[in-house]
Amino acid sequence: MANIGYTISPRVEPLQNEIASLTGIATSIISDCFGRDLVAKQILPINKSPISICANAFTVKVRSGDNLMIHKALQLIQPGDALVIDGDGDMDRALFGEILMTIAKKRGAVACIVNGAVRDVDAFDREAFPCWAKSISLRGPFKDGPGTINEPVVIGEMLVRPGDIILGDMDGVIAIPREMAQKAIALGKAKVAQEVSTIKAILDGTYDDSWVDRTLKEKGAL
Repeated sequence: MANIGYTISPRVEPLQNEIASLTGIATSIISDCFGRDLVAKQILPINKSPISICANAFTVKVRSGDNLMIHKALQLIQPGDALVIDGDGDMDRALFGEILMTIAKKRGAVACIVNGAVRDVDAFDREAFPCWAKSISLRGPFKDGPGTINEPVVIGEMLVRPGDIILGDMDGVIAIPREMAQKAIALGKAKVAQEVSTIKAILDGTYDDSWVDRTLKEKGAL
């Protein structure tokens, strides 16, 4: 359904097997595997307790300070979805709080990521509902529109398309494009194994850091 300023597109079915395979891999691992650029800048965890998700991106775009289309999105969201809201990075009015969180959780959503502000932050910890946002604001939103649902959005300078895989933890949030999911799995698992080996070497005293001086010599610093 589309109208001037309003677009509601069909939900993209999640990549269930790929989501299962990526679950538990740290955001930093995947970001490192893709040139350290795959990251939502300044979108940080609101929860004080540890949080981690790997889920299907259900995207919403709203105008600054307005959450009408978020209410509509929550009528359409399905279990396992992560609600990804682009509010233009505006930090003046909260787009998402305890009421919307309660609806989202009741309908099976697993997290909310907001390029903008949220409020009622104690509720996110109390209900163990993961949330990442740009800021916190006690001021409530307008409910006038316009907006889009299940269309590409930008979160902290990171493009998120409907059906991308959202990976989030206490370090932040990344979106893995659907077509890169298999590559992310392979690279991510290899990187995890490499880091486990490095930490083991550090602990047992066999870690080789000769690369540091070698690099500095190459740069003429030694």
